[in-house]
Amino acid sequence: MQDVREMWAAGAAQVAKWRQEPVIVQSVRSAAAATLAYVVALHLSPEAAPLTAPLTALLVVQVTLYSTLTTGVRRVNSVVAGVLVAIGFSALVGLTWWSLGLLILASLAVGHLVRVSEFVPEVAISAMLVLGVTRHGDTAWARILETVIGAVVGLGCNLLFAPPVWVGAAGESIEDLARRMRRLMRRVGEEAAGRTPVAVAAERLHEARRLDHDIVDVDAALKQAEDSLRLNPRVREGLLHRVVLRTGLDTLEICTVVLRVLTRTLTDLAKEREPEPLFEPHVGATFEQLLSEVGDAVVSFAVLVTTDVSRSAESAESRLASELAAATATREKLAQLLLAEVQRDARQWQLYGAMVTEVTRILDELDMEHRSRRLLEELDRCTREQRERMPRLDRLNRRLRSARGDKRATAGRGR
Repeated sequence: MQDVREMWAAGAAQVAKWRQEPVIVQSVRSAAAATLAYVVALHLSPEAAPLTAPLTALLVVQVTLYSTLTTGVRRVNSVVAGVLVAIGFSALVGLTWWSLGLLILASLAVGHLVRVSEFVPEVAISAMLVLGVTRHGDTAWARILETVIGAVVGLGCNLLFAPPVWVGAAGESIEDLARRMRRLMRRVGEEAAGRTPVAVAAERLHEARRLDHDIVDVDAALKQAEDSLRLNPRVREGLLHRVVLRTGLDTLEICTVVLRVLTRTLTDLAKEREPEPLFEPHVGATFEQLLSEVGDAVVSFAVLVTTDVSRSAESAESRLASELAAATATREKLAQLLLAEVQRDARQWQLYGAMVTEVTRILDELDMEHRSRRLLEELDRCTREQRERMPRLDRLNRRLRSARGDKRATAGRGR
């Protein structure tokens, strides 16, 4: 009996997990919107199989409400533009090989003129479909009607059933990037503590360069998360979430660049000192400890910027402060040891100084005061841009805040 209960509990937990999975939620929403659009089009469109409606709904129901609004408008514009071009062509010429070529060329040009972005090919597709039938008038208006039905149904589904928020997926991508950086730092530190051949140092440099590709993937996930926060009724303080994640990724990107420069410096040092080891044993051990502590701080920083719960954020902030303090102390110790090495043998003093400078740059980027200052600057910039883009909405918000303030003041005097 106990085993059956445990199996039921495990199954319920798995179903709950699936319900929270953004990909599964999005797939169900897309299928439901397409089916509903087809049912509505069957009653309103003269076509026997109005497949344009479910196709439009499927394309319009994007992963975010923001992109649904923008995509729906652009898609309807692209279809209408294509149909109008086809009607104009059909009134002048029939369907021939040269008229088809002119139609495609004209449709693509019109698509760029009406600024439908990624739906420029849809203008040509709509025009070809309409031109290829005999009763072009009925087909044209039916296609426009089905497109409008699909766009309205897709938008309605996103308004009634808010799209999933992709902040969790973006946060996981940021943390995964930070952990890859830590693994690379630890590997570099472990190898630098012994004798590092030039080939090994060069391989670490290539690994650091490959992190740039990881940054691109994380940036794409973050853009999706930023769009999912815009106009989403399930999210409060969406601007703050977007700015926190974006500035956090910017910091990690800077740290990635500095890490690549550090591995470049170590590769040059390996070339200069070969066949000797990079450092004396005690210096190499300190350098290994420093990179390990900096790698831990990078991961703690990523956890901090992706944590929503205040208690967890306080714990991550405390851990980051402790790790930064330890890394700073180890950096000072390494600087003293390298200074002693330079006084004994000044051949590589530029490379030693560059190493300390690069580690210092990473620590400065992770510093919490620097982080807070950058966050406030970015919030001010985004708020200012919003006011400039939508001045009427900004004035309305100010009036509402002023009215609420007057009500509070009146209630206070009444007491």
